[in-house]
Amino acid sequence: MEQLSFFDGMRTQPLAARLRPKDLNEFTGQTHLLGQGKVLRRLIESDSITSMIFWGPPGVGKTTLARIIANRTQAEFIDFSAVTSGIKEIRTVMQQAEDNRFSGGKTIVFVDEIHRFNKAQQDAFLPFVEKGSIILIGATTENPSFEINSALLSRCKVFVLQALTTQELKGLLKRALEDSRGFGNQLINIEDDSLEMIAAFANGDARSALTTLEMTVLNGDLDAKGVITVTKEVIEQCISKKSLLYDKNGEEHYNLISALHKSMRNSDPDAAVYWLARMLEAGENPLYVARRVIRFASEDIGLADFHALEVAVAAYQACHFIGMPECSVNLTEAVIYMAMAPKSNALYTAYNSAREDALKQLAEPVPLVIRNAVTNLMKEQNYGKGYQYAHDTEEKITNMQCLPDSLLGKEYYNPTEQGLEAKYKARLEQIKKWKEEHS
Repeated sequence: MEQLSFFDGMRTQPLAARLRPKDLNEFTGQTHLLGQGKVLRRLIESDSITSMIFWGPPGVGKTTLARIIANRTQAEFIDFSAVTSGIKEIRTVMQQAEDNRFSGGKTIVFVDEIHRFNKAQQDAFLPFVEKGSIILIGATTENPSFEINSALLSRCKVFVLQALTTQELKGLLKRALEDSRGFGNQLINIEDDSLEMIAAFANGDARSALTTLEMTVLNGDLDAKGVITVTKEVIEQCISKKSLLYDKNGEEHYNLISALHKSMRNSDPDAAVYWLARMLEAGENPLYVARRVIRFASEDIGLADFHALEVAVAAYQACHFIGMPECSVNLTEAVIYMAMAPKSNALYTAYNSAREDALKQLAEPVPLVIRNAVTNLMKEQNYGKGYQYAHDTEEKITNMQCLPDSLLGKEYYNPTEQGLEAKYKARLEQIKKWKEEHS
């Protein structure tokens, strides 16, 4: 039994550990497996566990489920870590299980991060699973089809756990604020949409959501009455990504590249060449300038003239091959081409709009219809079911849904009438019309 020191009270544990569910009624998410009458719930409640694998992303309850099983089962439960255990430890545990079987008992062995075991280590479990010495429960974030030996996998039922929804995470955060194991004994003032922000940031991970909540509460504003107020500014600080650091003395460097970029955008070739010369003659690395021109070609021109990207990449290669001062003329050619080309920022706005959804919304799984079913397990999970191969159709188009359900109908790319992009706009309208007629 693990000894607790004077300082190891419950309050020293992280919020996620203190709030770990003790039974299925406290468990959040996975209703497809643990809802009333669902197969996994029935197996747990009846103590009829068979060998199984829990497969899902981090923070969805794989280890928690194993501990709930440990609390309910009449079997001996052995918690095993794939990170710290080797063949010797496996054999010791298997011998204990054999002794337990001969005395009429059963043994459940839980292996966290089972994908970290190599083939030899996994093989060590196989004969004991086959003859019933142990019931194996493995937890993994990796696809079992690739990470677990087929012989062992064939003797285990795979349960796929899903990322929690934003609403499920929000409910979990509210419980953390009300439960005495969490912040129930403290006065916390936090707005509902702030909880929504934390839940969305956690991206389906309960542990991440609770850790972020704990960090924001610890950094909240405490008033004289003992009320902790968590502001949106505090939340933004706790969830923001590390900012890039720039040399404070290099402001003119960025002023000049900004001038070049905006001159090309404004279709002013004379200004563009002037700012190019200012940079190169001051000793700027021509490859840096060339990289920025490549970016410009897609950000400000795009499909209005797809040759712009070809010219920009060729200029970069020329700078790489011959260097300064010879490559100055190659960059001049590229810069003037960019300034004179028709302009469209449709690609730039398309990506930024998609990026906003990707960052702020809960990342949904890839629709099953467009996943590749490369193993039998994946086929059983309906990977690729209903997939339509566009080349088999006369129009080379299908009405198959490729976006997640929550983004169905969302449009990111809105082409302009500039240059060649007018042709792509007409084509896109033709595609949309066909899909509407065949929906």
